[in-house]
Amino acid sequence: MSKSNKMFADKAFELVKEMQRSSQTIPPFDDDGVRQVLEEIKAIFEENCAQAANYSTSGDRTLWPLLNFRHAALQRNKRCLLAYLQQRLQRIKALRWEFGPIIPGDIKLNLCEPEVTFFNKYSKSLASYMRSIGDGQGIDLTGDLRPPKSLYIEVRCVEDFGKFELEDGEVIYLKKNSQHYLPRSQVETLVRQGILQHIV
Repeated sequence: MSKSNKMFADKAFELVKEMQRSSQTIPPFDDDGVRQVLEEIKAIFEENCAQAANYSTSGDRTLWPLLNFRHAALQRNKRCLLAYLQQRLQRIKALRWEFGPIIPGDIKLNLCEPEVTFFNKYSKSLASYMRSIGDGQGIDLTGDLRPPKSLYIEVRCVEDFGKFELEDGEVIYLKKNSQHYLPRSQVETLVRQGILQHIV
């Protein structure tokens, strides 16, 4: 058995472990690691093709164990590589829900070009779906990722905002340091913008 056989699928497994250990929103795409795994898959495949050709001419059954071992290593490499890519795609989808349709610049640097393309397509699909629901008015599903405990929340004005009209037509004045008890769905945007502060 060649020296390289002792290291089969190690790099692919390392890719998966690094992804799981990472505390970053999404770690940089490991171009070099992915390339090494693909090269190993190609090398294993070529070795097995050569050995399979040798088997078909010689009929030597002692070649079977090594053929099967290499094939299992090839399959493990593929599964690990797919798991690595799938974990990245799940985190990229989460980016859209957390940050909206624009990826923050520091995070975008960690994505490869196909991942940025995937994010943009996913973002457009999600936006299109959100526009299509809610009796034609659309619903922003990304507004509050945790189910609300109540329909109304208490808020404090961080800055002077002026008149604010609620959906029922009532007009309230949002002055700095004033407190209000308002429908969550109508003030979420102002809370995210920092104009209002949710009092827990």
